[in-house]
Amino acid sequence: MRVTPHDWTPERIKRLRQRFGDTQEQFATRISETIGKPVLANRVARWESGNARPSLGYVTALRALDKVAPVVPVPSAPVQARFELVDLPVPAIGWKPYDDLLDLALAEDIGGGDVTTRATIPADRMARGVMLAKTAGVVSGLEVAEVVFRKVDPTIVFKPLVADGTLVQPRDPIAEITGPARGILIGERTALNLLQRLSGVATMTARFVAAVEGTQARIIDTRKTTPGMRWLEKAAVRHGGGQNHRFGLSDGVLIKDNHLAAVGGPQPVADAVRLARESAPHGLKIEVEVTDLDQLREAIGARADIIMLDNMGLEEMAEAVRITDGRALLEASGGVNLDTVRAIAETGVDLISVGALTHSAGSMDISLDFDLR
Repeated sequence: MRVTPHDWTPERIKRLRQRFGDTQEQFATRISETIGKPVLANRVARWESGNARPSLGYVTALRALDKVAPVVPVPSAPVQARFELVDLPVPAIGWKPYDDLLDLALAEDIGGGDVTTRATIPADRMARGVMLAKTAGVVSGLEVAEVVFRKVDPTIVFKPLVADGTLVQPRDPIAEITGPARGILIGERTALNLLQRLSGVATMTARFVAAVEGTQARIIDTRKTTPGMRWLEKAAVRHGGGQNHRFGLSDGVLIKDNHLAAVGGPQPVADAVRLARESAPHGLKIEVEVTDLDQLREAIGARADIIMLDNMGLEEMAEAVRITDGRALLEASGGVNLDTVRAIAETGVDLISVGALTHSAGSMDISLDFDLR
């Protein structure tokens, strides 16, 4: 019988992975080596959960691996991940989702070379530097800063003095860098730019999380991220205590106002949810945006998993919570800022999405002070 993508059930894929004794990250690496391109562990997780099915190209790889896999599962060894962010795509081992971004950032800054450093600093001069917080905030991006310096000069040693997600105060040391002075000077600005930006996102998130403390509401982000930096900015949101909404368009159904306008008809909310449930991968959550209580009732009747309350007033949101009565998760969206978020949370909604976490966060002030050796 010819094997099609549908013949690879979640259970069959998981059994194949277990025959190798692989974690999902290791299995993604194994597949990437078979097909010759990076594969995210998130893809394996989606296959095993039934939220996605492998395409024909991946089925070819699975068939090849099936032929060489041990018949009896071998014990799996735990793999320590640098980022343990449940809602983010986890990169396959040996490949980082921000490598190209860092290469671009360094090329943009270095250009034809650092003429100042080359002219004034001897090639054999060594240095030690310390990154210091100049304002209070939550740190995010230490791994990224380390990779920047290592790309400039692999002999540079980057030693974090705190962990991502740590609240620091002015003058607190964040990291120590030692190595060739030229390399440290060349990588300094790019590393600081990224560390300051991501720490700003984490700090902004922490303020919103603190503002709703004691309520059931969770602060979540949006896709309003800096192009090319989504993985990093969503990691920063987690470091600040927030949670991630969908990473990209393939990670969940979110039916918004323009979708509803395109669907049309007398009951666009119900029709759109029905169409999504018929076509979307099995198990994928379906969310729909509503602007009034009539649309809310329509969404509840259509069995939407999550209902976004768009720009509703506080009384209307509280009534929406009462009407829904736990039959769907309710997400508040629109008009959310640090002055309004507490009152929104107290209406009883489950989620509050805040685009400002990533599109309006400032940068945390961090300096690099170093001395020559």
